[in-house]
Amino acid sequence: MRCLKTGLLFCLLLHAILSLGQEHPGLMITGPHLEALRKGTVQYPLMKKAFAAVKQRADAALATAVNVPVPKDGGGGVTHEQHKKNYNSILSCGIAYQITQDKKYALYVKELLLEYARQYRSWPLHPARKPGQEPGRIFWQSLNDFVWQVNVIQGYDMVYEALPEQDREKIETGLFLPILKFFTVDCGKTFDKIHNHGTWALAAVGLTGYVLNKPEYVKKALNGSRGDRRSGYWAQLDQLFSPDGYYAEGPYYQRYALFPFVMLAKAIHNYQPELRVFEYRGNILSKAIATALQTTYTSGLFFPVNDAIKDKSFESSEIVYAVNIAYADMTPDPSLLDVAQRQNDITVSDAGLKVSAAIAAGKAVPFRYASLWLRDGQDGKKGGLGILRSGSNNDQQCLVLKATSQGMGHGHFDRLNLLYYDKGNEVFYDYGAARYLNIETKGGGGYLPENESWAKQTVAHNTLVIDQHSDFNGDAKQAEMHHPELFYFQNDSSGIQVMSADEPHAYPGVQLNRTLALVPVPGTERPLVADVFKATSAGQHRFDLPFWYQGDMVNTSFPVHANTTALHPLGTASGYQHIWLNAATAIASQSGFVSLLNDYRFYTTHFVTGNALEVKLVSTGANDPSMNIRPGRGFLLSQQGSGTIYFVSITESHGSVDPVNETVSGAGGHLSGLRMDKGTNGVRIFFSVDRKDYELRLDYTDKNNFIRLKQL
Repeated sequence: MRCLKTGLLFCLLLHAILSLGQEHPGLMITGPHLEALRKGTVQYPLMKKAFAAVKQRADAALATAVNVPVPKDGGGGVTHEQHKKNYNSILSCGIAYQITQDKKYALYVKELLLEYARQYRSWPLHPARKPGQEPGRIFWQSLNDFVWQVNVIQGYDMVYEALPEQDREKIETGLFLPILKFFTVDCGKTFDKIHNHGTWALAAVGLTGYVLNKPEYVKKALNGSRGDRRSGYWAQLDQLFSPDGYYAEGPYYQRYALFPFVMLAKAIHNYQPELRVFEYRGNILSKAIATALQTTYTSGLFFPVNDAIKDKSFESSEIVYAVNIAYADMTPDPSLLDVAQRQNDITVSDAGLKVSAAIAAGKAVPFRYASLWLRDGQDGKKGGLGILRSGSNNDQQCLVLKATSQGMGHGHFDRLNLLYYDKGNEVFYDYGAARYLNIETKGGGGYLPENESWAKQTVAHNTLVIDQHSDFNGDAKQAEMHHPELFYFQNDSSGIQVMSADEPHAYPGVQLNRTLALVPVPGTERPLVADVFKATSAGQHRFDLPFWYQGDMVNTSFPVHANTTALHPLGTASGYQHIWLNAATAIASQSGFVSLLNDYRFYTTHFVTGNALEVKLVSTGANDPSMNIRPGRGFLLSQQGSGTIYFVSITESHGSVDPVNETVSGAGGHLSGLRMDKGTNGVRIFFSVDRKDYELRLDYTDKNNFIRLKQL
């Protein structure tokens, strides 16, 4: 019996190893689907368009000589861009070969890879590497080498059968096997790191292991270099995503990391279907793709929290791949077809074929944006990202409350940060990252010094700053040890939608709570945006609450006397050194309003506090000799106090401007008379809408009736 069991185990192991050697291509395009895919490039409009773009890139590559320069430039430099161009050419030509069966494309890939194989082993670590950063050989940071290989190995898989065996041996011996060693040994710390750089590394190794039939490298990719699953693919799926599919580093990096996660999953699914990768951890990859889409506004742009380049949308190639594979291999959700239509792009692949065929058959239904609390942390217990939405996709209000954990090395000091969107635009915005990606003249294309001195600091966000210090005093290690807690969430679309979170750790001895709500009130054009920031402390503090806005300030309830001959920084550190003080006004009534005009719609923020209030009108750009900080404007509410203090604001979206007909309507809005009454259990907020009086009550001791609105 023992011999029988041993023999069966050996057969299963042998099958698992041999299954890695399936016919080529075996990654994004596979043999059984090739004929249908070739027909699909003629039959289905979206696939036809996608292949035309691929073929155009492939033909452009063939029109140029093979160029493999010795690496020397940083991000955006000549050699950097050439090596990026080369991996795109290899992939495009590989796809073009499989669809057209014209060997000229395979020949180009062969010549390019043979040239890399001749040179690669002679290249040292990249000369443009920066201190404290792991360099690659082809690029200034190892991450780019991983990305290069993820793309190149796909192209190689496409042309594998068209290459003579002796050329394949040269390419694999001179290029791919040294790359596998470099990634797993020389870059071993990154390979085993639970981080997006590690994800790209293990995806590169895993894909290459499958294509070259090197199961030992596949095992390293899946289980970590030690084989104990403390690192590797499964560990990353376990540790980097919450049960809701929220990624630890935030939406921008979720977009970026999804590509290697999904690409390796597709390879696992093709080569080792018995591992059931798409079902792993309760379909975590499917949840991650859905969550990535939900962390965009209706414009398609990702919420730019943490280190984020603000013009990244779900039209990026990473999400195109993810949506295609999600629909084809995970869940045939017809709303994903709507996303694919809006992306107006598709992958020329097995998955893309299914999506394009379904779209051509009219199966798409509109994608539904939802109001959600997305839990953060491996166990879902490290705060979360709150999203409230109201209105159609064409004209939607959206509120975001950032109450997540720090976000690893790319996190910002912005606990309880607010983002507000309306009519397709940012109203109260997040700065994102201080970086000009791949613009070599701007810090080599990497993160600028101002990313630390400005973009990460608390005052650069729409959240409370105490005593002009960033939360956790700007100490990322301390911030990683703590996280906010959800206090209350309600997404009743027929009534008040509300989210509330506590942050007891950001400032010593101070308890913070922020509550954001969309409050429908008769007579208003859209729900009111209610914002109640509560801080409780024993000692005396200065509290600053900035609102960084898009648009133009068109009215205030207080006189504005702007500095006209000289500007001075608002402070000396924690981001204040980068802020110009344009004007400051003390408000005796403890309340007031600011009106903005943004894309021909008015936004009036009414505010009230319980202490003497000062409003400061500010802009960015101080102490910025290289002019690295993007222009920005804001108004900052400032008060001093102890005990329990409140900042209460209600923002009304109203009116319109018709610049063609030169007409203005609803500029004054409907809300007036905002005031507040602090109690022992909470706060009562009073206001009028078109002469009807209302009370909005928050009771922090009664979660069954936490927020109530009644007409008086």
